[in-house]
Amino acid sequence: MQRLKEDIKNKTFHKLYLLYGEEDYLKKLYRNSLEKAVLEGSDNMNYSYFEGKDTDILKIKETAETLPFFSDYRLITIENSGLLKSASALADYLPGLPESAIIIFVEKEIDKRNKLYKYINKNGIAVEMKQMGTADAKRFIGTRLKENGKQIRENTADYFLQQAGSSLSNIINEIDKLVSYTYGRDEITIEDIDAICCVQITGRIFQMIDYAAMGKLKEALGLYNDLLELRESPMSILYLVTRQFNILLQTKALSGLTKNEIASKIQIPPFTVSKYVTQAGRFKSRQLRELLDECTETEYKYKRGMLDAQIGVEILLLKMAQK
Repeated sequence: MQRLKEDIKNKTFHKLYLLYGEEDYLKKLYRNSLEKAVLEGSDNMNYSYFEGKDTDILKIKETAETLPFFSDYRLITIENSGLLKSASALADYLPGLPESAIIIFVEKEIDKRNKLYKYINKNGIAVEMKQMGTADAKRFIGTRLKENGKQIRENTADYFLQQAGSSLSNIINEIDKLVSYTYGRDEITIEDIDAICCVQITGRIFQMIDYAAMGKLKEALGLYNDLLELRESPMSILYLVTRQFNILLQTKALSGLTKNEIASKIQIPPFTVSKYVTQAGRFKSRQLRELLDECTETEYKYKRGMLDAQIGVEILLLKMAQK
């Protein structure tokens, strides 16, 4: 990351950059900063953008070979192409990339065994944009609120993260809403968060399962209906419920490890580990495996026209409450 920042600051560029990982906000931030630094206000004549898995490699090569117009560089941004996960002829082309061409790759997922990744990592700059851990996220929240003349207690910040999720762009959006909502007051409270912040769908799924696990079927079905009113499809909800049970089963199996170790192995934000541990404690491992089987069975019956999707998820919630 430091080398990337130095390139942007000093305007001494590598020919290849790769920004990858889960944190979309940081990828966009550094992509935009790089583009601005390289182009130095020149028009789009020296800039080309390619996106998606159907990206034309021949077109990329032709663009790279075209000399820049009244500028030192021709900049090419390639986003969400999947080229860093599969074999690509582009890897063989890059050693001959003209000195005037700079390519920025922006990807969510990569394969570090990929030939293209290895070449960029060796000859350019590859930076993983990770989602923040609990401590960093709370520091970020505190700093941003302080800049706006606000403050927040640590337990309230924990609650905020549970509601807003781990996406930095979403955290920023929700903070900005809270700042406006609490005009004239200094402290952000849990009541403010409940009043104005959008609970991410994963948070609603978590609450729904919690209610079902405690036998509160009415409340669980109420949250389910709320999700349906938000135009979430029953099958999307089923997918997230299945994912939740997978996480709970893994969390239970990893008991004894630290929060950071659990987060790393399951690939979840560290600040969510405690609530997963608590929820996993409401079930036995056998019950979680049985509920995962129920999820699979529900999907199987739906896909074969044996069961209405909405009713299928309702039956699943009933079985959760019974267990």
